[in-house]
Amino acid sequence: MAEAERIIGTPDSAGADGTAASDESAAHEETAARGGASDHDGAPAADGAAAPGERPRGRRRIVALFVVAVLAYLLDLGSKMLVVAELEGHEPIDLIGDLLRLDAIRNPGAAFGMGEAFTIIFTVIAAVVIAVIIRLARKLYSLPWAIALGLLLGGALGNLTDRIFRSPGVFEGAVVDFIAPAHFAVFNLADSAIVCGGILIVILSFRGLDPDGTVHKD
Repeated sequence: MAEAERIIGTPDSAGADGTAASDESAAHEETAARGGASDHDGAPAADGAAAPGERPRGRRRIVALFVVAVLAYLLDLGSKMLVVAELEGHEPIDLIGDLLRLDAIRNPGAAFGMGEAFTIIFTVIAAVVIAVIIRLARKLYSLPWAIALGLLLGGALGNLTDRIFRSPGVFEGAVVDFIAPAHFAVFNLADSAIVCGGILIVILSFRGLDPDGTVHKD
């Protein structure tokens, strides 16, 4: 009888063992699946954590660009207002003998008195430059580039303000120039900012530094 019960009970035991093994295997598979899901979910979280770190850095560069631009613009605007109020119509002021003087003139041309017959064209070019710089600012991650573009933007805005608001008319206004070195064209602070920004851009380009912060060597 015991032998019969043992024989009859063997399949049940085997089934129970098989069921337990299946349950244990399923549990392992579920645990592995949960672990894989956690790892899978964790990777985007890590990427998501890095992305916000990049965005504040880009915003700081944009802030630097506009701070430089505003400073350059205000210095140019303030100097021109002072020159128009105190120097225009008066004798030039010698700063360094005959080497450097302040002499207020109205310039309908481009920087340093060039192209006086193309006032409207230079006005359009200045507006396009401003739009391009503002568009490029969205991809800006380099502080040197932010400074360079800020100088360009501030200088372009300074001269564009003259083109729009000064006589003889809108988009035909003459720019106020007053820095007069010996044997050189008369210019203003906006021209200086544009030239300095352009020189800095050339240096950065030769060094292989892009506006997005990447460095390449050709």
